[in-house]
Amino acid sequence: MLPNVRSGRGLPSVRMFGRRGLARSYISAVTGASVKQIDHFVARNQLSDLVNEHPGPCPLEVPVSGQINGKPWRERMDFDEAASLMRHLGTAAVVICLYLTGMRPQEVQGLRTGCCPDPEPGAQGSASRHLIRSQHYKNVVDDDGNHISAGEAREVPWVAITPVVHAIRVLERMVPDGELLLSASHHDFAFQRGRHGALKGSGLNKRIEDFVAWVNQEAQAQGLPGQVIPEDPHGAIGMSRFRRSLAWHIARRPGGLVALAIQYGHMRTVLDARVSSGYGSRSRSGMHSVLDVETALAAADTAARLRDRIAAGEKVSGPAARRALTAAATTPRFEGRIVPKTFAKKAAAFLARDGAVLFDNPGAMLICAFKRETALCDPEPGATAPRQYACQSGCGNTVRTDSHARQLRERADEIDQLAAYSPGPLGKRLRHNADKLRTIADTHDATARPAEAAA
Repeated sequence: MLPNVRSGRGLPSVRMFGRRGLARSYISAVTGASVKQIDHFVARNQLSDLVNEHPGPCPLEVPVSGQINGKPWRERMDFDEAASLMRHLGTAAVVICLYLTGMRPQEVQGLRTGCCPDPEPGAQGSASRHLIRSQHYKNVVDDDGNHISAGEAREVPWVAITPVVHAIRVLERMVPDGELLLSASHHDFAFQRGRHGALKGSGLNKRIEDFVAWVNQEAQAQGLPGQVIPEDPHGAIGMSRFRRSLAWHIARRPGGLVALAIQYGHMRTVLDARVSSGYGSRSRSGMHSVLDVETALAAADTAARLRDRIAAGEKVSGPAARRALTAAATTPRFEGRIVPKTFAKKAAAFLARDGAVLFDNPGAMLICAFKRETALCDPEPGATAPRQYACQSGCGNTVRTDSHARQLRERADEIDQLAAYSPGPLGKRLRHNADKLRTIADTHDATARPAEAAA
């Protein structure tokens, strides 16, 4: 240490209570000396005051494999930031579990190591889905009607997609076998307060706030201002909000970023009555009611956008154009307000108006004025929403505007560009698809009418 001071390189230091202190544990690990020996050496040479004057790093001999834009995100890892990075890593894993499963916060807090085992190979050698075995706590009572705080094992497991499996594996490496994944005594190791059970909701909410602040600081340091998490006008991002956020994406962006193939099936197809036994819910409650609310809000937004397009002079076409115009004129506009739980029943009643609810389908570049008897997407009897991922051409529920026709032509141009760099047969097939999109757009132009004529 003395050569470091004489050469101006600084002493290995960590931040403690707003000051820089000597990194005794780090020096002990590097030199092999005991912490007591280091204390004697520091006192004998009066090094305590020099730490603040000459603070130095504590580089760890850990390879940096993570990259941002093709470059390592750190030159080296520092002992001083190891505890906070581990804390943020655990928080990120919790966010993934909350956001991409639909589990309630208490259910995530109750997960233990081994809750998501690797599946056995299938009969044909292919692995089946990962399943999460968990406890549930809502409406769990004993014979006398008293709530059982320990919960009970969930009869139907949750289906875990790949990011969730990775997050659980990370948490399993942070705690011993058989422990809670969010064991307070192990996730709070830096302060060693000897806590029992899982991290509490209030503590996890604080960790999420700290994680957001760290992400924003890191984004600025990495020169990525576009990755900054904006301040939420509705307040702090607590655990209970992720379940609703997932429903928002699934309901409004079929085939979008969150609703990629398996995720889409996890939330929309698996929740469908035909295969609901494979999902962690057994009735039209819980996650289903949340989806009803978000689907109703999305349908109201679709109706509002259609009204706005008509007011801007766009024309409409399609066999359900007249029905869509009526629905757009009679559907109230929602302004993004916080929806109380009592709205779930109203949302279900709103969606039950067969033939009068509008669903945007950006993947097919159309609006579906959903009516069960004319739908070609094979909806379940009693369904209140289309299977948007199974949209079929020629359906009697189709509605298009001038904006959709423009999007069809833009998509056709993109496909033509792709076809120009594709092998012969594939390029031919792509160009055929592009021609089909332009034909649909031409049909709209030829049949579209102003709202007054179509009504």
